[in-house]
Amino acid sequence: MFELNLDFSFLSLQFINDYLVKGFLFSLRLTLFATIGGIFLGTLIALMRISNSKYLSIPARIYVDVMRSIPLPMVILWFFLVVPLIIGRSLGAEISAYITFIAFEAAFFSEIARAGIKSVGTGQVHACQALGMSYGQTMRLVVLPQAFRNMLPVFLTQTIILFQDTSLVYVVGAYDLLKGFELAGKNYGRNIETYLLAAVVYFVICFTLSQIVKYYQNRMAIVR
Repeated sequence: MFELNLDFSFLSLQFINDYLVKGFLFSLRLTLFATIGGIFLGTLIALMRISNSKYLSIPARIYVDVMRSIPLPMVILWFFLVVPLIIGRSLGAEISAYITFIAFEAAFFSEIARAGIKSVGTGQVHACQALGMSYGQTMRLVVLPQAFRNMLPVFLTQTIILFQDTSLVYVVGAYDLLKGFELAGKNYGRNIETYLLAAVVYFVICFTLSQIVKYYQNRMAIVR
């Protein structure tokens, strides 16, 4: 009969410092950069999609449809393997990961942004037009501030999903949090234990963040 003998005696501050800190910091940086870059690029794509110009709306729609239809690991490999062939130099695993996640998440953030923009009543847009405000001023000063407030809980939820997805950079060998657990498992000869710990750590982080988002949503509901 199979017996599972777990041994977590390797757990120590040295284990954390040697294997987890570097990977966690990279996963955190990747999440933050991808969120900020994805929201910025996604908002521009959303504005293109709602534009009356087909030269803007059609490319934006194609970009979103393509990115949302391809598995993230494949996109990561594209930027890691194909882009260097085009530009003639290697970007490295980490730089490729930054570019990939910003480009990939922008497609998802753009749909959130588009929904948020549409949630703002058209009456406010007409009022701005009546006051002589330009399209850019209307979006920048009236529509987008309200849209971002409406979108914030969904943005935060997508950011939690993004943090989970950072573990996929293993396909190009980037040193993220999961990679740290993997290397520790090989070094200590305790792969099962380290992967169990990785699952617990990811769960604690994501569950805690989801509870914060839930609390914020409830606070927003009370304010409204």
